[in-house]
Amino acid sequence: MKRILSAVMGGLVCLATLGAQAEGITLRTVSCFAGLDASSGTYTRLLAQWEVQTGHTVLDESSSSDEAWKTGVLMDFAAGNEPDVLFFFARTADSAYLLDRVVSIAQINAAYPELGIPENPACAEADGTVYAVPVRSFWEGLFCNTDLFERFGLALPTTWDLLETAIRTFRDNGIVPISASLSDVPHYVAEFSILASGPVEEYLRRPAGLTDVPQSWLNGMALIRRLYQLGAFPENVNTTSESYTSQLFRDKHSAMQLDGSWFANSLPVGNMDTTVVIPFPSVSSQTSAVIGGVSMGFYLTRRAWEDPARRDAAVHLLAFLSTGENARTLGGYQFTGALLQSSFALTEHPLYGPIQDQMSQEARNEWFRLIPAVATGAVSPESLWAQVMDSQPFSL
Repeated sequence: MKRILSAVMGGLVCLATLGAQAEGITLRTVSCFAGLDASSGTYTRLLAQWEVQTGHTVLDESSSSDEAWKTGVLMDFAAGNEPDVLFFFARTADSAYLLDRVVSIAQINAAYPELGIPENPACAEADGTVYAVPVRSFWEGLFCNTDLFERFGLALPTTWDLLETAIRTFRDNGIVPISASLSDVPHYVAEFSILASGPVEEYLRRPAGLTDVPQSWLNGMALIRRLYQLGAFPENVNTTSESYTSQLFRDKHSAMQLDGSWFANSLPVGNMDTTVVIPFPSVSSQTSAVIGGVSMGFYLTRRAWEDPARRDAAVHLLAFLSTGENARTLGGYQFTGALLQSSFALTEHPLYGPIQDQMSQEARNEWFRLIPAVATGAVSPESLWAQVMDSQPFSL
C-alpha cells in the first residue's frame, strides 16, 4: 500500500510540474522604455512577441526615466522586491547599490554560452566586472528650433555671446529662450553650466571635500544665476514640470532646450528639419565639449537566477532583449533630417560622463534641491557646494 501511495504521490507531483510548465511562468520587468521614449512601443511589442513565443507572461512596470523612477527602483531593491530583468543605470553611484543583487554577464555566459550575451567593457563597474548589457548610447546637447532663430535673424548660439543675444531677443518677443524646469529636472542646466565654465579636466575632477571643489564648479552655479537673471527660463522655472517645458519646445513656444538623445526621439516628425542639436557654448575660449557615453543596460537579478523555476526563462528574456536585431531596434534613433545630421556633428566632439552619475544619491538629491535657490540668489554657489560636499558625494 505504501508503494502504491508513493507512486500516486510521485505521479501527482510530476503532473503538477508539467502543468506549471505548460501554463508558463510570470516574470517581472522594469525599464524606462515608457511615456514619450520613442522605443516604448518597440519594447512593449518585443515583450508581447516573447510571451507568444514562450507561453510565459511578463508583468512590465516600466515608467519614464526621472528621479522618482530611479528612487523607486532602488527602494524596491532595498526592500527585496526587485524584478527579474531590468533596464537601469550602469557604472554609476546608483548601480553600486544593485551589484550584490544582480548577476555578472560572465557568469551568465559561462552557464549559457550558446546565447552569446555581449560583455561590453564600457559598462564595467569599479570592480572591473560587467553586470549590464547596453543597447543604447547617449549624448546631451542644446536643442534649437532653427525656424525661430531664422524668424528673428539670429545665428545659432555657437558662442556664449550669441547665446546671450538669442536669450534677450527671444525674451523681448514673448518666446521662452530655454525650456527648463529647475525644480523637476535641473541636471542638464547644472552639468552644462559647469562644463561651460572651465576646462574639461576640472569637470572630470571628483573632489574629496569643499577645499577641493574646482573654481569652475563654483562659476557654473553662478552661471545658472546669470541665466536666470537674463530671463533665459520660463517664468515658473522653479515650480513647473519637465513634461510641460518639453512640450513648450515641441510646440515651438520655446527656442532652446538642454536635453539628451532620448528627447530627440520624442520630437514630432514634422520638427525633424527645423530642429538641430549643438554643443552648449563655453563661457571661456575653450572648445565646447559634450556630455555622453553609455549609462544604462539590461540586468538579470539574482532573485531570478537563484530560482530554478524562473532562471531559464529570465536568462532567455534578457538575451532576447539585449542581443541581435532586437537590441539594435531598441537602441536605434527614430529621428531623421537635419536633427539626425546635427547629432552626427555633435558626437564628433569628445564625450564626457556626467558628474551626477558618480555622486551618491544623497549628494545628488541635495545638489538638485538647491539649484532653484541658487538661480534666485537665495543660496550662494559656495553654500551649495558646502552642503553637497558634507555628504562626501564621491566616496562610494
